[in-house]
Amino acid sequence: MPSNAGTTRLVIVESPAKAKTISGYLGPGYVVEASFGHVRDLPRNAADVPAKYKGEPWARLGVDVDNGFHALYVVSADRKQQISKLVKLAKEVDEIFLATDEDREGEAIAWHLVETLKPKVPVKRMVFHEITKPAIQAAVANPREIDRDLVDAQEARRILDRLYGYEVSPVLWKKVMPKLSAGRVQSVATRIVVERERQRMAFRTAEYWDILATLAVQNAGEGPRTFNATLIALNGDRIAAGKDFEPTTGRVKPGAGVVHLDEGGARGLAARLEGRPFTVTRVEEKPYRRRPYAPFITSTLQQEAARKLRFSSQQTMRTAQRLYENGYITYMRTDSVNLSETAIAAARRQIVELYGERSVPPEPRRYTGKVKNAQEAHEAIRPAGDNFRTPGEVAKELSAEEFKLYELIWRRTIASQMTDAVGSSVSVRIRALSSTGEEVDFGATGKTITDPGFLRAYVESSDDENAEAEDAERRLPTLVKDQPLSAEELAAQGHHTQPPARYTEASLVKALEELGIGRPSTYASIMQTIQDRGYVNKRGQAMIPTFLAFAVIGLMERHYPRLIDYDFTASMENELDEIAGGDHAAVDFLTSFYFGSTNGTGDQAIAHAGGLKKLVTENLSEIDARSVNSIPLFTDDEGREVVVRVGRYGPYLQRALPGEQPAPAGEGEEGGAHGDRAPIPEGLAPDELTPEKVHELFLGGGGERKLGDDPGTGEPIVLKSGRFGPYVASGERKSSLLRSQSPDTLTLEQALQLLTLPRLVGTDPEGNEIVANNGRYGPYVKRGDDFRSLDSEDKMFTVTLDEALALLAAPKTRQRRAAAPPLRELGADPLTEKPLVIKDGRFGPYVTDGETNASLRRGQTPEALSIEEASEMLAEKRAKGPAPRKKAAKKAAPAKKTAAKKTAAATKSTAAKKTTTAKAAPKKAAPRKATSATE
Repeated sequence: MPSNAGTTRLVIVESPAKAKTISGYLGPGYVVEASFGHVRDLPRNAADVPAKYKGEPWARLGVDVDNGFHALYVVSADRKQQISKLVKLAKEVDEIFLATDEDREGEAIAWHLVETLKPKVPVKRMVFHEITKPAIQAAVANPREIDRDLVDAQEARRILDRLYGYEVSPVLWKKVMPKLSAGRVQSVATRIVVERERQRMAFRTAEYWDILATLAVQNAGEGPRTFNATLIALNGDRIAAGKDFEPTTGRVKPGAGVVHLDEGGARGLAARLEGRPFTVTRVEEKPYRRRPYAPFITSTLQQEAARKLRFSSQQTMRTAQRLYENGYITYMRTDSVNLSETAIAAARRQIVELYGERSVPPEPRRYTGKVKNAQEAHEAIRPAGDNFRTPGEVAKELSAEEFKLYELIWRRTIASQMTDAVGSSVSVRIRALSSTGEEVDFGATGKTITDPGFLRAYVESSDDENAEAEDAERRLPTLVKDQPLSAEELAAQGHHTQPPARYTEASLVKALEELGIGRPSTYASIMQTIQDRGYVNKRGQAMIPTFLAFAVIGLMERHYPRLIDYDFTASMENELDEIAGGDHAAVDFLTSFYFGSTNGTGDQAIAHAGGLKKLVTENLSEIDARSVNSIPLFTDDEGREVVVRVGRYGPYLQRALPGEQPAPAGEGEEGGAHGDRAPIPEGLAPDELTPEKVHELFLGGGGERKLGDDPGTGEPIVLKSGRFGPYVASGERKSSLLRSQSPDTLTLEQALQLLTLPRLVGTDPEGNEIVANNGRYGPYVKRGDDFRSLDSEDKMFTVTLDEALALLAAPKTRQRRAAAPPLRELGADPLTEKPLVIKDGRFGPYVTDGETNASLRRGQTPEALSIEEASEMLAEKRAKGPAPRKKAAKKAAPAKKTAAKKTAAATKSTAAKKTTTAKAAPKKAAPRKATSATE
């Protein structure tokens, strides 16, 4: 490491944790400071745009599309204090080392730092793949210049995403719902999830049967005496299995040439095989060999952490970030499966120590990645250092979450350099003749592992929870051709075909990677974005699209299919990779995409369509909002078309005969007041809207159902479903169902009882009325503004005047709860040095420094939130300032004279004209938040 006497160097990294670790590896003369991530970005909203640019036509985008796509960068309000500190430090040192991550994002941050700090001293770029003392010292000794090609690629990606988001999102606001967003990768990821749900909605299950035979070997030597075999053929024709059925009809595929057994056929065949002899007709034995898995890259780490540890993508990357910054693993955003020679040597040494020399192959293993345009110069994710620390050696230093992930990475890395798992597999065919002469074939397979090799260290999981583990054995007796067997049990077993499994975060990341869409640095944010935007909900690990997602994707498919085309999106990634490699100019690519110029790079289909700008503006009037927000389901038994409508208050069902327009909900109605409309319960997945479920919603809890007539008034009593749940109505009277009541079983007598609410219990000695009713917080009695809760719903109908008076006479027993202790103490804020804690509030957990509060975002947990994330959240909240209070409208002073009245009338007339003129003139759209343009 160079050491010049009296020379002071400033090393700038992204995070305080990284700064703390690196400062420990550098000697005197080095000042290590954090930038807290990106220091500049495109304006997030109109307030971010500097005054001198506010009048520019491109200020809305933050990109001057007519002048080489020049980007307007502004320093984030929550970064200004730190930038001032860095500017001051830059004036006090002799050299600056920019030690941001070695990827496009890190390179761009380094460039932004130079542009912002404008240093007068030499600036060098310092890069490393792990934060260990040797790696940091080597990086200081071998600096390089900022790679402008990488910067251009990152800037092009940022501008591309801004253009996509800011031009397409307004279409969604106008045609679907306000505040929606579209994104180059988020929209494609949403489409993948929606398409899978459509497959599930179209799926029709099929039932098929086979026979499981428990067969016994006579005079068996070593090994098991019995084993299981499954029916596979009848009279030479294969027995139908799940793969032989059409997913949309549930019928056997044409030309499949299989025998489809039903329950009766399977049970009858089993009966005809009782007591019959079985004979082995074929035994095939093959060697079994399984090579180890490649070391982790970003996507495979996220997949395995989801399968084994149940971590979300965000949780995995946050934990990996902490492990990297504290020197435990190498850089965690990579698509390369390479290991350095040093790492390979470290792994082989450790394998010998832990598993013996037989577990190390003669030659080191080297892997080739399958990811398009992988950064092969980088390394895979592995334990840091020249000598790997075992999980046991670091257990006391790490949190439970960090330890689990470190162990996963360590095991995968070690296993990648171990010997193959070897053994043998055997396939057996067995035949029997039924009592009626049918030729029946059964099959069985076995696997024996003689040397587990790498499986001692690591076994990969599968997205299919029913899949057999790699290290599982199935041992069969020693069998030979013509060997007689006897059947101890013949059991007919039924099966149902299953719809395609929903995506999990792990399998969706895998799908994006296989399509060449997205990059290691974007996967986690995409998983989070599509959930935060309300397009996808999670049920356990499964990702379920909302009907809002159906509406958005339906619009895109019909009117902008190219923008969510898989190949097109992947081709844009390739273009960005070519820019990063210096093979193409960013301006040419952006020009082709936005304006449609066919000169230079860019997708020709978009170019010939006139570019993105023309595409989203010219045909806007052709998009029918009602059609976009209607998702067809099916036609019911009465010929009515049933659709899901995406409405202002959520999705609901609607049905009508072809060509018939359902009656619209009236102003102020409950939202389910017509028989052709029913709300969809929250949490119901799209594929669960079967005809049976829809019928239930219309007749059981939604739509409208007549219960009978009121004996007293003769008016019909109707069960309806509204925005706030089911209720009964008769004439002007309405009453919600009680929590204990179900729309399916509600009787006329119960409805009549509900309609007596609010019930007059009586009057007190002063003549004040006392009523019983049901409210938001349960049943109660009330006198004027004085309330008391009842202990059961039944009490509303039975409470006596004396009981009510006694309740109202008793003092209210509201008890002040003691302040709950914080969920977690984080430590001092790196920016303000105030203590940060996480508390549980009315609307969920939030982080606070005692003055500013910030709610945890969806997907964030109190256990996983880092102090850097908490500091950033509070800084953003402070930058926004307090929410503006609504001003009370001033009352107009009463006119005192006739002349004053005439003047006021004239003024009002003039104002009305101005208002009309203002409405006729379209407003300029204000810049929207940058989140609309995220991937």
